[in-house]
Amino acid sequence: MSYENTVIKERLASLRSVMEREGIDFYMMPTSDFHNSEYSADFFKVREYFCGFDGSNGTLVVSKDFAGMWTDGRYFIQAENQMKGTGVELFKMMNPGVPTIEEYLFANMKEGQCLGFDGRVISTSIGESLEKKLSAKKVTLKIDKDLAEEVWTDRPALPLHDMYVLSDELCGKSFAQKLSEVRDAMKKFGTGAYLLSKLDDICWLTNLRGNDVECNPVALAYAYITMDKFSLFVQEGEVTSEVKEYCDKVGIELRDYHSVMEFVGDSSFDSDVLYDKRNTNFLTFKTLLKKAQEGKVALKNEKDPTELMKAQKNKTEIANIREVYLKDSAKLTEFIYWVKKNVGKIPMTEYSAAMKLDSMRAELPGYIELSFPTISAYNANAAMAHYEATEDNCAEVKAEGMLLVDSGATYMGGTTDVTRTIVVGAISDEIKRHYTATVAGMLSLANATFLEGCTGRNVDILARGPLWDMGIDYNHGTGHGIGYILNVHEGPQNIRWRFAPGANEAPLLEGMIVSDEPGVYIQDSHGIRIENILEVVTDKENEYGKFLKFAHLTYAPIDLEAIDTKYMKPEHVKLLNEYHKMVYDRVAPLIEDAEVKAWLKEATREVQ
Repeated sequence: MSYENTVIKERLASLRSVMEREGIDFYMMPTSDFHNSEYSADFFKVREYFCGFDGSNGTLVVSKDFAGMWTDGRYFIQAENQMKGTGVELFKMMNPGVPTIEEYLFANMKEGQCLGFDGRVISTSIGESLEKKLSAKKVTLKIDKDLAEEVWTDRPALPLHDMYVLSDELCGKSFAQKLSEVRDAMKKFGTGAYLLSKLDDICWLTNLRGNDVECNPVALAYAYITMDKFSLFVQEGEVTSEVKEYCDKVGIELRDYHSVMEFVGDSSFDSDVLYDKRNTNFLTFKTLLKKAQEGKVALKNEKDPTELMKAQKNKTEIANIREVYLKDSAKLTEFIYWVKKNVGKIPMTEYSAAMKLDSMRAELPGYIELSFPTISAYNANAAMAHYEATEDNCAEVKAEGMLLVDSGATYMGGTTDVTRTIVVGAISDEIKRHYTATVAGMLSLANATFLEGCTGRNVDILARGPLWDMGIDYNHGTGHGIGYILNVHEGPQNIRWRFAPGANEAPLLEGMIVSDEPGVYIQDSHGIRIENILEVVTDKENEYGKFLKFAHLTYAPIDLEAIDTKYMKPEHVKLLNEYHKMVYDRVAPLIEDAEVKAWLKEATREVQ
């Protein structure tokens, strides 16, 4: 007898009733909040509510007699298990013969039908693409209704947490200084108004922080900026007396978060409006567009000027980041020692190891929260680049093979990210070969010198070179930017060799922070990733231009038990020894335990 998930089926039946009443033939539910944040709070998990699948990526499409869920290869097995008996069909993205959502809708929607979705959780690029593709069938879009509101009666509340103020001393620049720079950028674009929707940009600009997105210290907000006014749209319940006093003092006008659409739609703008289509949801965009079509204003779609300002850290931010990374590196060093000392002697799982590291970091002064959920992956599990162990589903860590740990935290003074792959027992010669090449690639990139104007694409090959020499590659970017007491993933800078049309490609500039994380992933066998965070600094300036280079921010030992120097070029051996000398010199003074310090001395010894 086949299993039937009556709960999900009843929810879908209720949704279809609302769709029929609203005249919606197909309804789409993605994985996103109103600002396309990396993590979505429980309030936004509409797709999960209607199909049962709770992975971090997926889009559900429902019609009168169909329900389909699209997700990527990380989640095929999980989605199949969680959607058993629901009647929801799994569409395995990128697999041969599997249509995209756009292709499916075009093939299956009839002329004149209506596609509905909550326009606040759909990006403008996706919304425009659907609109263009389906216009040939005269399909209409209904984007101002969140149909889950009526069906999901016990829905969790919208995230609501107290905001807080960072001092000008901690930020290095006051809100007034930053706002002046933003208004200068607006003048260059010829606009008198600027609608900013990106949460970390808003928090950076205002020197405010929040706790509305998991692992990102941001508040749900919009900002509307003119030459004489700054309006901040936030939830009233998040405004503490401290925040209110600060906003009054610096000239931030507080408005209700939920009134932003009405404000944009009804306000009589008397100047052109700057916005960034990449960071603006579809409903906001269409509301702005309607104003423009009325002849009231012109819209200027440009990259948020705040993004680049935020990415180039000022001297105060850099000084604090350097200090935070040293303390964080020392804590990771103590954790590596703990793993090696205890593996095979005490019960240890991927999950318990992650919890141990998380608790160690939480002891550091100024700790706020993790910068992302710790990835702790043992042996073959590490071959999945974004594997996440849970208390109920995790592998035992035995005294054999390797444990990959990718982790970080946000502190008052910086946001960290680091990966180390730790040897916990016997490993094969092939693994040593892969590990050694990964380390060589990481150190080669970190040692780069390049002319100002180079982007991540110009230097990516330095990290991949030792692996490409072996005919191996890794299927992810080499580096991403990192925020200051903000999101662990930040643009516009990144390091990758391949750029799709429309992808961000920005010059690497002094003051930027970027990760350096090559890896090897062999399915059903092992995964290796070594990640350091680098600061872009000036090297020299001469008649050829300004030369830049990288400086390490991460100082944690690389596991010499997995290094075989016969697979290294002499220059890579030299770089490894130089790096390890810096690790010991900078981290040892922060370690109080004599046993750990003695181990670190051995762990950072010179190799020949």
